[in-house]
Amino acid sequence: MAERVQQPPAKRLCCRPGYNTNCRQGQRAGGTLCGGSGAAQGGSSKTQTPESLLDISARKVAEKWPFQRVEERFERIPEPVQRRIVYWSFPRSEREICMYSSFSTGGEESGTSGENIDETRLPFRRGIALLESGCVDNVLQVGFHLSGTVTEPATPSESELVCSVSVSFDRCKITAVTCSCGNKDIFYCAHVVALALYRVRKPEQVKLHLPISETLFQMNRDQLQKFVQYLITVHHTEVLPTAQKLADEILSTNSEINQVHGAPDPTAGASVDDENCWHLDEEQVQEQVKLFLSQGGYHGSGKQLNLLFSKVREMLKMRDSNGARMLTLITEQFMGDPRLALWRQQGTTMTDKYRQLWDELGTLWMCIVLNPHCKSEQKCVWLRQLRRWNSIDVCPWEDGNHGNELPNLTHALPHGNPELLHKGMTSVTNMEGWVGHPLDPIGTLFSTLLDTGRGDEEGGNAFLDFSGTPKRLEPHLFPAQHFLDDGQSFVALAVETALIGLGQQRVMPDGLYAQEKVCRNEEQLLAKLQEVELNDALVKIFRKQAVFLLEAGPYSGLGELLYRESVPMHTFAKYLFTSLLPHDAELAYKIALRAMRLPVLETTAPSGDLSRPHHIVSMVPNRYPRWFTLSHIESQQCELASTMLTAAKGDGRKLETVLESIQKNIHSSSHIFKLAQDAFKIATLMDSLPDLTLLKVSLELGLQVMRMTLSTLNWRRREMVRWLVTCATEVGVYALDSIMQSWFTLFTPTEATSIVATTVMSNTTIVRLHLDCHQQENLASSARTLALQCAMKDPQNCSLSALTLCEKDHIAFETAYQIVLDAAVTGMSYTQLFTIARYMEHRGYPMRAYKLATLAMAHLNLSYNQDTHPAINDVLWACALSHSLGKNELSAVIPLVVKSVKCATVLSDILRRCTLTTPGMVALHSRRNSGKLMSLDKAPLRQLLDATIGAYINTTHSRLTHISPRHYSEFIEFLSKARETFLMAQDGHIQFTQFIDNLKQIYKGKKKLMMLVRERFG
Repeated sequence: MAERVQQPPAKRLCCRPGYNTNCRQGQRAGGTLCGGSGAAQGGSSKTQTPESLLDISARKVAEKWPFQRVEERFERIPEPVQRRIVYWSFPRSEREICMYSSFSTGGEESGTSGENIDETRLPFRRGIALLESGCVDNVLQVGFHLSGTVTEPATPSESELVCSVSVSFDRCKITAVTCSCGNKDIFYCAHVVALALYRVRKPEQVKLHLPISETLFQMNRDQLQKFVQYLITVHHTEVLPTAQKLADEILSTNSEINQVHGAPDPTAGASVDDENCWHLDEEQVQEQVKLFLSQGGYHGSGKQLNLLFSKVREMLKMRDSNGARMLTLITEQFMGDPRLALWRQQGTTMTDKYRQLWDELGTLWMCIVLNPHCKSEQKCVWLRQLRRWNSIDVCPWEDGNHGNELPNLTHALPHGNPELLHKGMTSVTNMEGWVGHPLDPIGTLFSTLLDTGRGDEEGGNAFLDFSGTPKRLEPHLFPAQHFLDDGQSFVALAVETALIGLGQQRVMPDGLYAQEKVCRNEEQLLAKLQEVELNDALVKIFRKQAVFLLEAGPYSGLGELLYRESVPMHTFAKYLFTSLLPHDAELAYKIALRAMRLPVLETTAPSGDLSRPHHIVSMVPNRYPRWFTLSHIESQQCELASTMLTAAKGDGRKLETVLESIQKNIHSSSHIFKLAQDAFKIATLMDSLPDLTLLKVSLELGLQVMRMTLSTLNWRRREMVRWLVTCATEVGVYALDSIMQSWFTLFTPTEATSIVATTVMSNTTIVRLHLDCHQQENLASSARTLALQCAMKDPQNCSLSALTLCEKDHIAFETAYQIVLDAAVTGMSYTQLFTIARYMEHRGYPMRAYKLATLAMAHLNLSYNQDTHPAINDVLWACALSHSLGKNELSAVIPLVVKSVKCATVLSDILRRCTLTTPGMVALHSRRNSGKLMSLDKAPLRQLLDATIGAYINTTHSRLTHISPRHYSEFIEFLSKARETFLMAQDGHIQFTQFIDNLKQIYKGKKKLMMLVRERFG
């Protein structure tokens, strides 16, 4: 709060009785201690004395009447009566002082802000410390005004500080405060706290005087003159200019001051027209909120605003009128936030955190307008104010509520007995649900009933001991539960209310934020429910409500009639399931299985649940709802299913029922896969034998995932396939055989051969299953059959795997090889054929390798500039293989090479290798051939030599077409390699010389290059 040193202006004018008549003779006004007049003060006397009628009546008057009304009502008020009224007008409760000097009372600070606040630094705590350290002095009460000095002790970093503090009060409320410390904050400073608590705790030590006007009434003229002159003398530097000005005005007959009856008295208390409320610095509230909003969510501004909201809630809980006043100030600043206009202009939505602040704002206004203790006149004022704000263009809309009217809660809440809710009394066309509603009726009602039931009007069993240390109430001070007249507990009523609200069938609202709010409110309410410990009475309520929800009509989200756009019940049903399971398992499963429905994803209306038909209808024909929270909803559906699977372990009938429900209602392959994994983990826990029934459920779910993702892209597909084989292995050999028999409905040919069959045939699987020879052969036979089927369907990707899997069976291997040959002409690439050819040579089939290599060569085409092509190594390998087999094989492959390869360097490399050794030198069975080297003048090498020379000539001309000077030296080296090839022919020297001469003639324009050619080649 902004605390000023200047005294506040007097609230009303005071004058002596019989104004303008002869003055009474003055009497010296003596001061007495506050506890005087023989009043019995609690704790101030060792004996308990009954309170006097004077104190009882004075206390009641001081609480309710402004002092001006007392003066107007009675012509003369005896001085002892005035003193007791003045005495009892000061606040007696420390709770309000604490509320106005710290963000929150009790232990709520850290929970509200999300941070651990050092309570010793709170103004209230510091004020207590100053008071208990004896730092309060010179305390004086004059009428309705308290003053004193508070000394801040010196610290190593700061010197001693003496603060002058004054407090005005009226009807047990502090109405104005000032302090010379200069601190500016929303709340009272520690010095104000120290002075106020001094008066509360030590009233007998405070000297009390009547209002100064009463004292002045008792003075005669000489006494008044002496009083004024002494006052000016003591404070002449501060008050002399003001005193002279006032004197001039009083002596002037026509001055304004002489037109007013009486004179102001800052100590005389409030006037009849003054609003009776605690002091709240409005300017500081506005500045702080504006500052927090300007920070845009940084520096913890959101937490600070939530603390302010908590303070409003605290004020409302205390029925303090400043709650609405403070919220009005906050709302005005929110409405003035420049970001609202910017977002409206840009067409963007506000951030989630900011939206939550607006939600809290709306919730607090709901608390205010629904306050039963509020007068209708005040409600009309607030309604006009709310409508004015609502009419402003930048005022945010509640998602799903696009009208300009305020939400009408009365249309959403049926009246009377809760059981009427289960008899179709709620309109099926009601678009607003109670959970997720802007006014949060269920959450509010639940909290109210629960707090009342626990005797928790002060915020739990923890309360603030205003001596400075938090304490716990003894258990006997509050009963465990409070009850209604008919014996029903408030806690039971709260739980029943929450169950009714959560089970209501409600339409999913439009808009991302509104949908997120539905989910968030449901989870918040369930979190509160989980804090309630279930007893026998509450279990009965759970059972009753569960039956109602299952048998209810369109009201219930768990009834037979379900709307396509209804909010799913998965999260709520999971809570009901876990709560009911120990007490009524059958009912728990009925609830959970019914809640598994997710009709928004159904393309056609399903026939019903597992026990009897139900209906899914659309409230809005031809409407395609856009559910932004669908991913979260499907996750909750998956969690519900997982919870049932875990609970059903060991019960085959229930597991089968849960499996059917999952297969019918869950449409996400990822979530079904997660459930399959969950079931597998539960079934194979290390501390027990595997649960075969649950393993089969896991396998069934895995098979469904395979079928769902077979024709769609899924980045986890490979992981899913590997997991399924692992799961089938745990189930047993018949499961592995089954998935191989029906592989075409589960896997792609590549997956079936490279993952499924390969894993099944591995030694690890054989050892894991403890298979005998007969079982191994049966499994291998199925794997070979699968491999051949896959090779027929997808020879390009499965042939090699099929050959590998069929190695130990001659007939199957020959079949796989024939499949490769049949597909080689049209269906396979040279890369695939070369790979299989190398495999054949590795397995000891060089002639088959040669056959496949020649087929691969037919698909290959290497141009003149592809001297780094990845197939070059395969071509060199194929030629080496042909050369090793003999002259006939080499003679057959060279024409293929000449036709497919146009790259000169590759051809020259092949030519060089063929001239180094005799064909067939390393033939089959390592037998060496003693034949002679092949002649370059005869076929097939002559053909290869001519092709190589031709390739060099063509490549040279091609390079010279677009050659640049930086490539000249590289080109000369290329010609050097060409000359080596030319010279391998008998007339090669002549051919090369003619070639060079042609180059000089054709490209004579490239003088520098041709000069380099002459230097190297003549």
